This record gives sequence, structure tokens and C-alpha cells, in this order.
Amino acid sequence: MKKVVIYGATSAIAQSIAEIYAIEKAELLLIALEEEKLISIKRNLEVKYNVIVNTLTHNAFNLDTIQETIHKAIDIIGFMDIFIVAHGILPDQKRAENDLIYAFDTHMINANSVIALCLEAANFFEVKGSGTICVISSVAGDRGRQSNYIYGAAKGAVSIFLSGLRNRMTPKNVNVLTIKPGFVDSPMTAHLEKGLLFASPLKIATCIKSAIDKKKSVAYAPFYWGIIMFIVIHIPESIFKKLKM
Repeated sequence: MKKVVIYGATSAIAQSIAEIYAIEKAELLLIALEEEKLISIKRNLEVKYNVIVNTLTHNAFNLDTIQETIHKAIDIIGFMDIFIVAHGILPDQKRAENDLIYAFDTHMINANSVIALCLEAANFFEVKGSGTICVISSVAGDRGRQSNYIYGAAKGAVSIFLSGLRNRMTPKNVNVLTIKPGFVDSPMTAHLEKGLLFASPLKIATCIKSAIDKKKSVAYAPFYWGIIMFIVIHIPESIFKKLKM
């Protein structure tokens, strides 16, 4: 039986991932801030799929308790096969440009807490000699755009960190997977006008499960975002800086 730990388990994508693994009868440990929502998700999965679902609460702002939280998670579930980080916030770009505390708080959540979580998980997997660390980054981290560069800077930092962690962990038989979703139709993007490029949380979760099974290093979700971002990345800076994106 696989043992899967999902941090940020109340997000729309994370809930879909949990359902996919519940169908496979994996034992789950769901970690998030909102205890009531965690319990609701837990009960739904247990009743629907007859699986073992554990829960643990943690506030990602509390960096000093991340090590303790990972140790608690391992104590609860016994060991981990897969550690998935699916938490983050989409900041108000204009507010972030004028509110430095807000800007750095969002960076702490989207980058620093993710890095801390992955370092603790990596230390566990290094001793275990196997496992998967899967982190949801974003296409926004591939190139800074005026509409969301505060968010993009955090995701870019995460993607670069994961590249280095992957370099460290590959000889230890631990796969480090960077997921780069495009637009997702979720509560986090409820305020945005939806278009053809938006994908459902279930679609993203399916892409994530497939990438984990195939032991990929980097996966765009859905795949066509890899093509889109290849084009965006290669637009000359002299042209790119004049675009309103």
C-alpha cells in the first residue's frame, strides 16, 4: 500500500489528487490549515473509497514548526512513499507593488515555506533511499510578466530550488518532480475571467498522477503549456518588455 502525504490538502487540485490515490487504496495523510475542512475531506474519502485517511493541521507561516510537522507526519503514517506540496496563494499584484509586507508574506508562503517543507522531506527520503517529492510550481515562474511577477518570482524560485534538489536526490533514488500548471479553474482564480486555456483541478491532478508514475522531472499541466511557454521564453527581451502580459 502506497503512503501519500499531501501538504495543502484543502486546495482544489490537492483534493482531486487525494481522490485519485484513494481510488488506488493508498493510505493518505492530509495536511492543511483549516481543520474543519480537512475533517470533511477525510470523512468523504473514507466513506466513498473505504481507505485510511489521516489529518494534521499546520500553518505554513510558522517556518519554525515545519520540521516538527514533517516528523509528526512520519510518526502518524509510518513512512512516506510520496510527498506532494500543493499549497500557495495568488496575490493581488497591484497591492503587492505598494504593500511590501504583503508582497513578502506572499513570497514566504509561495516560496520559503515550500522550500523548507521539501528540505525536510528530502532528508527523510535520503535516509529511506527511495521516494517522490512532487511540488506544484507554475508556468508563471518561467518568465516574469507585469501582470503577476510577484507570484511568478516565488514560483521561479521554487522551480530553481527543485532543479538543485533533484540534482542532489537523483543518486539517492529519490525523484523530485516539478509540476507547472497553467490556468486552473479553481477558487484561487474565481475572480478571473475564464477562457479556453483554463483546466479543471481534476485535469491537473490527472497530469500530476501520470507524471509521478512516469518518474518525470518536470511536467507542464496540461502538456500544451510546455509549447506555450517555450514560445514565451524565447521572445527576445527587446520585444517582450513592450508586451502587456
